[in-house]
Amino acid sequence: MISAARITGTGSYLPEKILTNKEMEQFLDTSDDWIYSRSGIRQRHIAAEGEFTCDLAEVAAREAIKSAGRRETDIDLIVVATTTADQVFPSTACLLQNRLGIHGCPAFDVQAVCAGFLYAMDVAYRYISTGASRCALVVGAETFSRILNWEDRSTCVLFGDGAGAVLVEAADTPGILSSHIHADGTYKDLLCVPVGVSTAYQQLLNGEAYTEMQGKEVFRWAVSALGDAVVEVLESNGIHQSEIDWLVPHQANIRIIKAIAKRLELSMDRVVVTIDQHGNTSAASVPLAFDVAVRDGRIKTGDKVIFEAFGGGFTWGSMLVQI
Repeated sequence: MISAARITGTGSYLPEKILTNKEMEQFLDTSDDWIYSRSGIRQRHIAAEGEFTCDLAEVAAREAIKSAGRRETDIDLIVVATTTADQVFPSTACLLQNRLGIHGCPAFDVQAVCAGFLYAMDVAYRYISTGASRCALVVGAETFSRILNWEDRSTCVLFGDGAGAVLVEAADTPGILSSHIHADGTYKDLLCVPVGVSTAYQQLLNGEAYTEMQGKEVFRWAVSALGDAVVEVLESNGIHQSEIDWLVPHQANIRIIKAIAKRLELSMDRVVVTIDQHGNTSAASVPLAFDVAVRDGRIKTGDKVIFEAFGGGFTWGSMLVQI
């Protein structure tokens, strides 16, 4: 049985602690003007000591379930996108499943860094389309601050922690109109954490697993890949960019966001921007921004929305959704 899939609920969570650019001036050779002019970021949220990815995911998930008018027991699939799992195993999705009191349904993590939420959404979309699921919980959650070198101003100023979640359900009319995800491992060294359990276990134990980025190359590649991803989703659905109501982009850099909006010929008034307040929250970025715009009333029923994201790997993708 082939079913359509619709987003029926949204939720998000940001840790209480806020770290502003001004505060970063106290321990980094940087300034508020330098950070903001290059990224569009004013502040980011940082998980407290003892606050972990699953904690953030749980709050966001419960909000999404509540907003959809569902109960935890209605969920038959859990997909969590994260790069910063609580444990090597079990998956954060299994930990979340336990927190929510759900038993038996598939629960697993997806790791595609900043494009992770789109990858997870693609999985849920295809599960529902084939009839394998009827009510999927999709979460993007990160404590990215834990894999940053706080002495490296080229990376630590960019990222923050947070979680966003959606409920995706089988429906009579399509809500998710198309999904397009890609990867190219040729560029694996341009944005990465170059150590892992298999290759450098001792470095992990010593807390030396840090994000590394070749910023200029990543910027150039992201603008090109995301622009192409947006064109792909428009051509796949046979629609013109003028028919798009909202763009919900990955919140990595305001200059990238503006470049994509320009290519779409979309006014920035129709682009959801949260990077100034959230920074780059990796897999949580798109669902966080989406939840903000749904809850403040900007995104309404019937609107056509494009999600797009780009992450280390490289991974990237786009999705067209009708609310």
